[in-house]
Amino acid sequence: MPVEKVTPVLNVNDIGQSFAWFELFGWERSFSWNQAGMIAHAAVANEHGEADFGGVFQGEVTVFLCRGAQGSQGTKMPSRPGADDTDGVWMTWWMSTKEEVDALHEIAVENDCIVTWPPTDEPWGVREFHLRHPDGHMIRVSCGLG
Repeated sequence: MPVEKVTPVLNVNDIGQSFAWFELFGWERSFSWNQAGMIAHAAVANEHGEADFGGVFQGEVTVFLCRGAQGSQGTKMPSRPGADDTDGVWMTWWMSTKEEVDALHEIAVENDCIVTWPPTDEPWGVREFHLRHPDGHMIRVSCGLG
């Protein structure tokens, strides 16, 4: 039986902050949910004004966000630029062109996001940079060079 899709779940401190961060890079909110069981498109808050679970999407790609549960957040910064000795979830956003990779890097820099490795043409045939989510998860923004 083939797997149709894989959806990562990121443990986050603040669903709203994560929504805003993903939106910088062109993702859209798909839903959020709180302990009262309310589901809605856009943001739904619990009694403390916070969503407990939500999702963002681009096309057919979805990432779930869970406030304070389901996995762990990243706490360690890389020991040096380009190092991958961090915790939290790692994922790769595959882009179509070098220009798209560079455009997302520019958005990250303009918005004071944490970039731990600059756009680089790697010997294994990709151009990529490393982007750190506010809760310590790491994203490789990449495209093939072939």
